[in-house]
Amino acid sequence: MVLGFDIGGTKCAVILAEEKDGDIFFLHRVEIKTVGTWKTVLDKLIKEGKKMLELFSVEDKNYKIGISCGGPLDGKKGIIKSPPNLPGWDEVPIVDYIYKALGVKPKLQNDADACALAEWKYGAGKGYENIIFLTFGTGLGAGLILNGQLYTGASNMAGEVGHIRLEEEGPMGYGKHGSFEGFCSGGGIAQIAKDKAYALKEQGIKASFVKRSIDEVATRDVVEAAKEGHEDALEVLKISGKYFGKGLSILIDILNPELIIAGSVYARAGKFLNDEMYKEIEKEALEYSRKAVQIVPAKLGEQIGDYAAVVTALV
Repeated sequence: MVLGFDIGGTKCAVILAEEKDGDIFFLHRVEIKTVGTWKTVLDKLIKEGKKMLELFSVEDKNYKIGISCGGPLDGKKGIIKSPPNLPGWDEVPIVDYIYKALGVKPKLQNDADACALAEWKYGAGKGYENIIFLTFGTGLGAGLILNGQLYTGASNMAGEVGHIRLEEEGPMGYGKHGSFEGFCSGGGIAQIAKDKAYALKEQGIKASFVKRSIDEVATRDVVEAAKEGHEDALEVLKISGKYFGKGLSILIDILNPELIIAGSVYARAGKFLNDEMYKEIEKEALEYSRKAVQIVPAKLGEQIGDYAAVVTALV
């Protein structure tokens, strides 16, 4: 039995699951908003976790705990270190805090690494040895499975690919203009869309994806407009697709993966990115390396965060 904690910037979840015969069976799940101090949030999650354990009559301490959370963090020391999407969560001793409350020592993992493990064990990455998993959600981070092992680096910071600068100027992501995350994330696509909408407004044209005000445009609005065939929305996604291909080419040349798995935005809207993405890969990446790799959407879908938290406890 596993109690999983999935910690996110807007919402968190606690999940009770059972690992049996090499598969995960989800038994119960409660989601809460990430509102208040870190202690307030963790206390709510711990309370819900205790209810689940009682509901399913899990014997005292006869279970494991996994925590998946955005970085930076120190998995060995069990500390969350000021993630940009969790303001106020500075040097949080999350492992010790939950251990004192529940009596079971949790394992803590960066969410991109945890998602990489989840897709490797139970999703699109089964059977592969060299995988890059890309979150492509609110931000852009990578989990790396290299030669059949999770690679985390000297200070647990491997995979922060969103920080790579692709252009001197461009949308802001990970504190850097023109970064990989700036062009290829939910937040980045929204920035590109707003710039496009303001340019069209100067011509007296309202962008197809503006539902309320330009400043409220979100990536989902752009994707919906693209699905309806609106050219301005398609152009926004083509820009992101182009830079996604540029960024992937760097990763392909350096790491020579068999498989790149992209989640969230790519899983939902990859068909609008693919043409430009593959053009850039064809132009930029080494021939032998690009021919060795497949690029696919995440298979675990909306449940990937649940899998990630649970898998963290099992590896």
